[in-house]
Amino acid sequence: MATSRKAPASIDDYIGGFPPDVQSILERIRATVRQAAPEAKETISYAIPCFNLNGALVYFAAFRHHVGFYPPVKGDAGLEKAVSKYAGEKGNLRFPLDQPIPYALIARIVRLRVKQNQLKAAAKGKGSEG
Repeated sequence: MATSRKAPASIDDYIGGFPPDVQSILERIRATVRQAAPEAKETISYAIPCFNLNGALVYFAAFRHHVGFYPPVKGDAGLEKAVSKYAGEKGNLRFPLDQPIPYALIARIVRLRVKQNQLKAAAKGKGSEG
């Protein structure tokens, strides 16, 4: 996280702790995730924004020079190739703040994660709770 302040209570609190230009990016990422996964529940986990749908779906966090997006993309070779230029350590994604944020790519990642979480939940015999 960009600051050493107390863990935020909500995604609004988290986003509010950044400069307006970064807030705008974070709000658009949030809206992109919500549009791709409208049933997902917002929460804070590991002191960063998280969306849950049949388990953790995606996380995002702002840093000084980039926005991190987690977890790593796996299970779709085409999407893995598309995100490869953003891959950081351990495959987590880093979207530089000085370049256009690939919102359409974020939506594709979220849709993949929704499918993956649904399959995992079905395999465990769960319903579709958040």
